[in-house]
Amino acid sequence: MRTRLRRLDTTALVYIALVIVLIIAAILVSTTGRNLFSPGNIRDILTGMSVLGFVAIGQTLVILGASLDLSVPYVMSLASLIAAQTMDGRDGMVIPAVLLTVAITALIGLANGLFVTVLKVHGFVATLGVGLMLKGYLDTNYQGTEGEVPWSFQLFGASGIGPVPISTVVMLALAALVAFILVRTTFGHHLFAAGGNAEVARLSGVRERLPIIGAHIGSSVCAGFAGLLLASRLGVGSPTVGSQGTYDLLSIAAVVLGGTVLMGGRGSIWGTIGGVAIFAVLDNLMSVMQFNPFLKDVIRGLVIIVAVALYARRRIIARRIRFAQAPQGPNIATDNRAGSETPQTENLGGRAAVTGEGSRS
Repeated sequence: MRTRLRRLDTTALVYIALVIVLIIAAILVSTTGRNLFSPGNIRDILTGMSVLGFVAIGQTLVILGASLDLSVPYVMSLASLIAAQTMDGRDGMVIPAVLLTVAITALIGLANGLFVTVLKVHGFVATLGVGLMLKGYLDTNYQGTEGEVPWSFQLFGASGIGPVPISTVVMLALAALVAFILVRTTFGHHLFAAGGNAEVARLSGVRERLPIIGAHIGSSVCAGFAGLLLASRLGVGSPTVGSQGTYDLLSIAAVVLGGTVLMGGRGSIWGTIGGVAIFAVLDNLMSVMQFNPFLKDVIRGLVIIVAVALYARRRIIARRIRFAQAPQGPNIATDNRAGSETPQTENLGGRAAVTGEGSRS
């Protein structure tokens, strides 16, 4: 049984954990006389997934590239203000406002990517600096809510298909698009390669700068979509709507909970969506049970620590098994004079691969 669990893909484990969380939550909610799977409760859970889901999709991109994006809450706030001020209550300005918001957020992502790749500033520091600059701009120029979102755009955040909000459908469609890009396109393959080992990627002919810049652009645009959704729900733009939700840390937590490795090069969008769903179910459970708001953060932290510890243990066990079963033979040449092992190379489809790693352990 343990061997089977170790062989399961990390994404599959995330959804197994989600099912377990749903079962436990349903039992606990039933003790209050309510039903976790009632249409209203399902709508609340899916609504809670939407905003964090948009941000986490973009955060997955940069983390796969071995970077981070801490500017997302301020990008969200700026996006809500740009959209609301541009629309100014007019239906005819909805599309121009959305396009302008996407363009400006893409430029912010481009700046983040250039700082990381050209100036060689770590993503943590670069995006933190950009976020602080955006925060200064917002605090200087806005004292409260601004603009007005027309009713036609408010439907984006308020309407749904049965218990499923339209915003959740759009978020899942975006997740499917990004998942396709990661798995089926050259950009996705290069992003995984650059995140796994930038030097090896460069020696293999991958231009590691381009996928990292693209990932940061994607992260900022996804944060812009989240800002648009928040503006739709609020009916106005707000300079604090992103920072109040701590979406930078929550999005990183959802990505890690979904099985993406913080060091980059390994993970999936659908694992991230599973992590977002777990957080949404836990938040709904704690709201129904009327938990102390500060206790919510304690539980979130415990869930993250336990999840990462389990992932780390699975990788350690898998590595031990792989090394124990590593073949001994002609792939390894021993230099008797030096008393050390020298890995030989073999040509695999035109590429040189180093073998004998298991024996060096």
